[in-house]
Amino acid sequence: MIRRRQFCKRALSAVVVSGLNGITDRSLAEARPGNFVRLGAPIFANTDDPEELARAHKTLGYRAAYCPKVSSSDSTRLRAIEMAFSKQGVVISEVGRWVNLMDSDNQKRRANLELVTDGLAVADSVGALCCVDIAGSMNSSIWYGPHPQNLSQTFFDAAIENARKIIDAVKPRRAKFCYEMMGWTIPDSPDSFLKLLKAVNRQSFAVHLDPCNIVNSPTRFYQNSELLNECFNKLGKWIVSCHAKDLIWDAEYNIHFREVRPGMGSIDYTTYLKRLSGLPQNPPLMLEHLPTAEEYDKARIYLFELGRKIGVDIEAAS
Repeated sequence: MIRRRQFCKRALSAVVVSGLNGITDRSLAEARPGNFVRLGAPIFANTDDPEELARAHKTLGYRAAYCPKVSSSDSTRLRAIEMAFSKQGVVISEVGRWVNLMDSDNQKRRANLELVTDGLAVADSVGALCCVDIAGSMNSSIWYGPHPQNLSQTFFDAAIENARKIIDAVKPRRAKFCYEMMGWTIPDSPDSFLKLLKAVNRQSFAVHLDPCNIVNSPTRFYQNSELLNECFNKLGKWIVSCHAKDLIWDAEYNIHFREVRPGMGSIDYTTYLKRLSGLPQNPPLMLEHLPTAEEYDKARIYLFELGRKIGVDIEAAS
């Protein structure tokens, strides 16, 4: 009798688990990537009205956006931004807080930490995917500049502490906090970022991918396809947003890589777009560092055309 009861209980459990697995599988199937990439960029619109900004993005075919300027204390505008962009099917990709979390001046470092913490609060309130910064630099004259201590254990430990402080202060429900990789600052490689992800040990800590930032040698420049694949293979499930730019090598007596718009350099955008479109969370791809609206238009058109050529939909990512 006991054996029969145990059998029936196990059988019933198996049916329930099977049903749950079926639901999970269907949900995963529905959430699988649709072979598209959400593209975004700065908008040169003479307005700060959320509705007008959201429509301007959609008019250009963008389905992702940088967060408009807003204070974390302005609950009315935060809500208006979230609603306006959601209505147009435009994802708010990121809140950028580009300051030095490792500033040698104690007062400036505290102020920068508060600014980034506030940025994560804004991102969570407005429904943005992330707040992003670099881990910082020990360089006292250039906030992102090179320094021998930027690759040290001391720096690594400080980067962990800062990420934890920011996340634990906000306790975000939706947004992630991210570092970008840099060629001369931790994290400076996919393996370095994996180590940092494990050490920070927070679910709200994620990856913002800018592959150009870690092209710091001829090997990585010429083998950037392999570098892109390594980034996606090792970090893919943690990527929440990406940057789009390109690199050329200016021939000098030392190595000098220069940023240009996508399509003008040597970055393998076919691999970049295909791997990005393959992620189930569909991280946006955000154009940056271009001087004019015309340059952004050229970059946008290039990516639209390349997407059509290789079977990755850029425009219809609503």
